[in-house]
Amino acid sequence: MAIIGFIGLGNMGGPMAENLLKAGHELRVFDLAQTSVDKAVAAGASAAASIPEVVKGAEVVVTMLPAGPHVRAVLTDGGALANADYGTLFIECSTIDVDTARAMHAAATEAGMEMVDAPVSGGTAGAAGATLTFMMGGSEAAYERARPICDKMGKAVIHAGGPGNGQAAKICNNMILGVTMIGVCEALVLAEKLGLDHQKLYDISSQSSGSCWSLNTYCPVPGPVPTSPANNDYKPGFAAAMMEKDLKLAQAAAQSVGAATPMGAAALALYGLFLNAGQGNVDFSGIIKMIRGN
Repeated sequence: MAIIGFIGLGNMGGPMAENLLKAGHELRVFDLAQTSVDKAVAAGASAAASIPEVVKGAEVVVTMLPAGPHVRAVLTDGGALANADYGTLFIECSTIDVDTARAMHAAATEAGMEMVDAPVSGGTAGAAGATLTFMMGGSEAAYERARPICDKMGKAVIHAGGPGNGQAAKICNNMILGVTMIGVCEALVLAEKLGLDHQKLYDISSQSSGSCWSLNTYCPVPGPVPTSPANNDYKPGFAAAMMEKDLKLAQAAAQSVGAATPMGAAALALYGLFLNAGQGNVDFSGIIKMIRGN
């Protein structure tokens, strides 16, 4: 079993760290929120007082942070790369922009470390249940080192290619998710106005050409999928604010390479309106309430 440093114990990182502990790994953890650290310690981790302390002597360092600036603050400004032992593997699980991911790969290589950018899909339920999908960018050798660690936190670990390609896969995937969720919401609201029962539309579309994850697994109305957030007052598995963040990353990436993404841009605009209405902490499927007009 590996000695792992884990930085970032939020809604995703906390349960991911616990799954590594359940798998028998030795964890040292660091987070700015003491309550998150205390929870990990209660599960069997040891607490580190600083970033240099959490990485020193670790064979693997996992980071799960909010955005690109936080990743830079930890890896370069905070001294994670400078204080880790030579050859340490960094598994960077945050969802960030591709340029920052590639810059961190370069910094890791310069410091004598290996790195994969490994953003995840599956939300808080996937983090808790160890059913995440990891989209991994980096060398084949780094991927092979990271895979058995990530296998303990997820159900699929897929090598997307070179540095930054994990992030590229994540933002493309979540652009699909944001666009399809809005389409599903619009169809369900239209069905309401036409007098068609939600369950009937679900039974038909989930088995025909309208089938998609946003409908089949995450249906945004109560009833058809009992485990969807719609049945829990839209308590977030994946908050609307996080969806807006990922759609912004996708639009920035599209602009940087001259790709036309009009549906992605429309989805970003709608989620922006949803956030402006104070709904950032609602599950992203809750946008059906805005589409419905309530």
